[in-house]
Amino acid sequence: MNTKHTTDLSTFSNNWYNPGSAAKRALWYFTSFILFNNPFLPFSAFKRALLRSFGASVGSNVVIKPAVKIKYPWKLTVGDNTWIGEDVWIDNLGQVTIGANVCISQGALLLCGNHDYKKSSFDLMVGDITLEDGAWVGAKSIVTGNVTICSHAILTAGSVANSNLEPYTICKGNPAVAIRERHIEA
Repeated sequence: MNTKHTTDLSTFSNNWYNPGSAAKRALWYFTSFILFNNPFLPFSAFKRALLRSFGASVGSNVVIKPAVKIKYPWKLTVGDNTWIGEDVWIDNLGQVTIGANVCISQGALLLCGNHDYKKSSFDLMVGDITLEDGAWVGAKSIVTGNVTICSHAILTAGSVANSNLEPYTICKGNPAVAIRERHIEA
């Protein structure tokens, strides 16, 4: 006979997970709410400096549009000439590494955390995300933990990457699959 178990969220514990001191997290929360997400302060140079002051590694000429949310700047690396569009949410419970010349379009979601639905305690799972040089994450698309979007790959709008995308491929759907090769003209 197959015994069915149930989810018991009262047993959930993520005590093993330590993303930084409570004071540091609180300071970033209020700073990001007041200054970083403020639509009246749309200046990328200011946002780059603010991220660096909280431990992010941010390259030159990085464009950060309004309403971008970043969970933990100290777990973020961004290369030169990268664009981060409006309403992007980088929920970086794990390390997020974004290469140079990457475009993350409006409303995209980078999710390093998830839950283990097979366990009654619904345990937290954390995985890193890497977007290699020249990658493009389309509008309203999702990249999950433990995923690398390889050099110059494209995740089309509204798609979900829950496994690695090969270099120079255009990937679409949920889950995203390669639909063709990307060719770049000089």
